[in-house]
Amino acid sequence: MSESLSKINPNEITIERLTERHNIKDFQSYEKELMKFLVEDALENQKKRISVTYLWFLRSDKLVGYITVLNDRINLEGNLKTGFREKGIQYHSLPAIKIGRLCVDNRFLRRGVGTLMIDFVIKIAFQVYERYSGCRFLVLDAKRNKENDAIHFYKKQGFSSLKEREKGITPMFFDLVNNIKFCL
Repeated sequence: MSESLSKINPNEITIERLTERHNIKDFQSYEKELMKFLVEDALENQKKRISVTYLWFLRSDKLVGYITVLNDRINLEGNLKTGFREKGIQYHSLPAIKIGRLCVDNRFLRRGVGTLMIDFVIKIAFQVYERYSGCRFLVLDAKRNKENDAIHFYKKQGFSSLKEREKGITPMFFDLVNNIKFCL
């Protein structure tokens, strides 16, 4: 594997919560909507306590990606609802953390950054449960487009589709209980 396509060493990554002092102008993504969110909305949403955006830096200076997380819930429907009813869980929804946005700079695609970001959010979810409140799932809305199949990526990370695709968006979930190995 050439150096330009080698996996990113997690020990070379620094994660910082987005602030006004961060230079995000050099970040490049073919996902124009995700670029627009980072530049125009991420910090404002954070100030309003809607979501938190974490920036990922390689060797403390190259912005390689970002991930935005927020609180959410998963509505229990279909087989998921039946499965929880069989376990004696009668709620209509369960607590979740949502990955609102995940974006890797074009220059760092396919180098393991997205997988590291997912692992990071899984750890956050376990910390929320262990320290603060209930959290059973990670949820997200995966988008499929010509350049990328996010659904395939998330399935490789252990996510399952919640329901059929609607307008190119597939709601997905990751059950933290069934994936307990991630917290060990």
